[in-house]
Amino acid sequence: MKSPEPHLRADRVLATLEQLQTRINARFPEAGLSLVCADVIDTARFSARDARDLARPRPLWRLGAISIVALGVAAQVLAFRFLDIQVSTLTAPEMLQGLEAAVNLLILFGGATWFLLTLEERMKRERALDALHRLRQLAHVIDMHQLTKDPTVVLDPRKTAASPDRTMTQFELTRYLDYCAEMLSLIGKLAALYADRVRDSVVIAAVNDVEDLTAGLGRKIWQKITIIGALEER
Repeated sequence: MKSPEPHLRADRVLATLEQLQTRINARFPEAGLSLVCADVIDTARFSARDARDLARPRPLWRLGAISIVALGVAAQVLAFRFLDIQVSTLTAPEMLQGLEAAVNLLILFGGATWFLLTLEERMKRERALDALHRLRQLAHVIDMHQLTKDPTVVLDPRKTAASPDRTMTQFELTRYLDYCAEMLSLIGKLAALYADRVRDSVVIAAVNDVEDLTAGLGRKIWQKITIIGALEER
C-alpha cells in the first residue's frame, strides 16, 4: 500500500508558535518580541485558513467559465450557419477580407476563453502573493528586533550617549537571538503552506524568496550566537 504523501500541517506550526510565545513571555515579559510573536501567531491563523481556502476547488466558478465559453462557441457556429456566402461570386480581395475578419474573431475569442479559464488561478495567485508579502514584512520586523543585539559589547561594554541600552547577560542574549531565529524559521514554514496548497509556479517562486530571506536572516543571527559561544569559552 502506498504511503500517504507528507505535507506540512498548519496546526503543528501554530502550536509551535504558541509555545514559542510562552517561552518568550517567561524569559522576557517586557520585551517587544512577544508582541511580534503575537502578530506572527495571528498571521499564522490567517495563513492556515487562507491556504486551505485557496486549495479548495471552485466548481461553480469553473462551470460558469466553461458555460460562457460553450455559449461563445455555439454563437459563432450559429453565426456562420446563418451567413449565406456565395464563394463563387467573391473576388479575391473580398475573400481575403473575410478570412482576415474570421481569423481576428477567432483570436479575440481565444483570448477571451483563456482569460475566463485562467481567471480563478490568477485570483488565487494574487491572494497568495499578498499573504506572502505580509510574511516578508514580518521577517524584516523580527530582523529589526535583533539588529541592536550586538555580542561584541561583551568584550567592550563602553558606550556613547547614542548607544542603545544593552542590559542582557550572555545567556539572555543567546536566548533572545535563538527566539528570533526560531520565529524566522516558522515564518518560512508559513510561506511553505502556500506552496503546498497552491501549485502555481509564480507562488512557488515567491515562497522560495521568502524562505531564502528567512534563512539568510537566520544565518546572521546564528553568527552572533556563535560569537557569544566563543566568548563564553574564553
